Amino acid sequence: MKRPHGRLPVADRIVAASYSAGWAVVRHLPESVAGWIFRSIADVMWRRQGKSVRRLESNLSRVIGADAAGPSVRELSRAGLRSYFRYWAEAFRLPSMSRERILGGMRASGEQAIFDNLARGRGVVLALPHMGNWDVAGAWLVHKGHPFTTVAERLKPESLFERFLAYRQSLGMEVLPLTGKDGGSGMAFGTLAQRLRAGRPVCLPADRDLTASGVEVEFFGARTRMVAGPALLAVQTGAALLPAVLWFDGPDWGLRIHEEIPVPEEGTRREKVAVMTQSMAAVFEKGIAEHPEDWHMLQRLWLDDLEPRG
Repeated sequence: MKRPHGRLPVADRIVAASYSAGWAVVRHLPESVAGWIFRSIADVMWRRQGKSVRRLESNLSRVIGADAAGPSVRELSRAGLRSYFRYWAEAFRLPSMSRERILGGMRASGEQAIFDNLARGRGVVLALPHMGNWDVAGAWLVHKGHPFTTVAERLKPESLFERFLAYRQSLGMEVLPLTGKDGGSGMAFGTLAQRLRAGRPVCLPADRDLTASGVEVEFFGARTRMVAGPALLAVQTGAALLPAVLWFDGPDWGLRIHEEIPVPEEGTRREKVAVMTQSMAAVFEKGIAEHPEDWHMLQRLWLDDLEPRG
């Protein structure tokens, strides 16, 4: 039986309604109450040890070099789930979080590299893994006087995607859809290049891209693919590629901006991008090893973990 035209599947409607309720309700809760609720949800999910938790544990086992079923990984995955749900609690509360709280709570280092490049009129590509709270880090950069451009995957249902766009735009970010509504490639790369040539910052999540366009890298002793965009944008526009690592620092947030990854003097464009992406992966590897509980990777990542194609 066909659905009535325009009618969303029940699961999609439930997801969209849940996120809408989160933004409507959680932002009005005291921070301690919201934190307790989301920690409790994380602990329930951890005890059930469903597919996402098992995947997180498999990923973390590579990071710390331990058996995925062992007690050290199990305990780390509990901290990881709590960190992940803390991100969501803060995401729902962020629109009502004060400028003073964000600026005062961000423990940043190396950030002068961002500001110095921008002051010279040179664009900056900030590449980051899915760690800590990247939305808070983005709001921090905006409050520092540097609105930036980023991209977002198109979520389902479309109403949820539009809600996420509105949420991040309300924080002062320019958000570009990664793909068109039909799933085809969008115009994001060209717009990002324009922003960089105008001397503006761009922020891009960069630790996972299992498509054919991803760059294969060595990461915790195995092969995976990471996003080519950060390095390619730096090569084509002359922008500074600055990898960043984020984590939770007690009730506050940690952010470290690493040294610029230079464009190699020799090689084809593809070879330069490969070298730079591997350097970026090495920075992510070090940061994740230092703060593994704050790496929110609940999906397959390494190539030898992928399901074989039929």
